[in-house]
Amino acid sequence: MEAKDKNICTSLAVFKPTKIKDFTMEEVEREWDKKKIAKLKAQREQCNLFEHPEDPFECVNKLPYKFSYHIEDIHGKESKMMIEDWEIGALYWSLLKKHEGNETKAIYDVRKKYFDDFALTKDLYLFLGTTQVHHYVSRNPFMIIGTFHPNKEQQMKLF
Repeated sequence: MEAKDKNICTSLAVFKPTKIKDFTMEEVEREWDKKKIAKLKAQREQCNLFEHPEDPFECVNKLPYKFSYHIEDIHGKESKMMIEDWEIGALYWSLLKKHEGNETKAIYDVRKKYFDDFALTKDLYLFLGTTQVHHYVSRNPFMIIGTFHPNKEQQMKLF
């Protein structure tokens, strides 16, 4: 509600789900939209030519999967939240290399880390953020932009 209130306009939050019900992977387009890339390159070239003469425009590889948590809050409301954290992408690419290009093994290991480890054995907190384009119009404008997952045992020892 604070995200929709233009006087408050919350765009960053820390959220602790009551339950992590599932972790899913969905295959998506494997290549960036060529029109969007061309537009970004054109915008880059319109800048001062002497600003970045040795800094060519480069694109990172597009992640071929969308990863999401299916969660429940303290009111019993269920949500599916996409994970837009760079770390999950880096983990996927690292595991894909480890498994010599075997995507099935790579996504299986991503799930093991994010669900079996983070969600089931750790005290998982989600860092949430919004994007300007979805902030006021989306039912839930938040997406997961990071995770914090201390060990439950260590946290208990602190108290």
